[in-house]
Amino acid sequence: MAEGIKDKVAVIGMGCSKFGERFDCGPEELMVEAFEECLQDAGIERNQIEAAWFGQCYDELGTGKGAPGLAMALRLPFIPVTRVENYCATGTEAFRGAVYAVASGACDIALAQGVEKLKDTGYGGLPSIDGVNSGALPGQVLPNISAPGAFAQLASAYRAKHNVPYDDLKRAIAQVSVKSHANGVKNPKAHLRKAISIEKVMGAPLIADPLGLFDCCGVSDGSACAIVTTPEIAKSLGKDNLVSVKALQLAVSNGEEQGYKNWDGSHFATTRRASKRAYAEAGIKNPREEISMFEVHDCFSITEFVTYEDLFISPEGGAIKDVMDGFYNSDGQIPCQIDGGLKCFGHPIGASGLRMLYEMYLQLQGRAGERQLADPRYGITHNLGGFPFANVCALSIIGRYE
Repeated sequence: MAEGIKDKVAVIGMGCSKFGERFDCGPEELMVEAFEECLQDAGIERNQIEAAWFGQCYDELGTGKGAPGLAMALRLPFIPVTRVENYCATGTEAFRGAVYAVASGACDIALAQGVEKLKDTGYGGLPSIDGVNSGALPGQVLPNISAPGAFAQLASAYRAKHNVPYDDLKRAIAQVSVKSHANGVKNPKAHLRKAISIEKVMGAPLIADPLGLFDCCGVSDGSACAIVTTPEIAKSLGKDNLVSVKALQLAVSNGEEQGYKNWDGSHFATTRRASKRAYAEAGIKNPREEISMFEVHDCFSITEFVTYEDLFISPEGGAIKDVMDGFYNSDGQIPCQIDGGLKCFGHPIGASGLRMLYEMYLQLQGRAGERQLADPRYGITHNLGGFPFANVCALSIIGRYE
């Protein structure tokens, strides 16, 4: 019977480029920027990497459809390289490939890298992934939908289910963005580094009611990467204070949300399923008491808000109280988006999942500078790609090796 991934793989190095409007370079330069930091952090030579997984969503805007873009940019020594893509979970998929390869014994040291170069297109949001219409999934025709519109409906459904007054929810999701911006100010690699107030968020132009300008994450360029191996090899390399992988889970919509009436539109069915499996794999019984910090897919403030409950950290209908009580602030019980999140980094799709892991890794090693939390034990990253009614959810849990 499968026993899971817990403590079979250690992260020995990570790197992250500066995120933002990187008109000064292409995707190759972004990858090199992150990789050089990662390789130095790992303390190994390039030729010790035995396999690599490369996450990139928009091949036409990046290095092409295949894997040579990564191998050539990093001058990897003729090793296997696999390009992966899974909507907004692309970066985490690259990590999952590298981790599973090491855990299986197929290789000793593996690289996961993600990149996306979006600002050069001049497009206001994310381009269409499938080339059919804005965000449509294969076989779907959604001519009148937009990402802000679809996620705004999530807010409406949540309000209806929990009988929440409009202004109360509007203020709570505004606080979600305020909290992330306060954290992003302290992160030199973030795209947006300016504090905002609840009043500024609530008074901003509406994009899709109740989501205003500051409830939506931006578009940026960036890259991030990780080098993984076994704990035994990590120790032989002189590594201590090891960070290991506790769980990796993926859940993908099968059409149930759209085709049946048992989904009320107020939450993400995939996140609830993936989180239950991830906690079981990691041996976590009570996430509200055991999780130290987490990074979630805050493409919109309402997405982060409902994910508090979908990860079973806030009780059902209890996210408003937790948010307004400061539970998820940097000095709260379980800080969320301690690095600023998508809200401050933007969302270069192939890089986002690995960028989240980068912050969790730094925190667990006590190297997060002025963002450093006191004695963290477990960190979660959460990616969500698609729409509330059809999506892919990827979760990772990393923590101290025990």
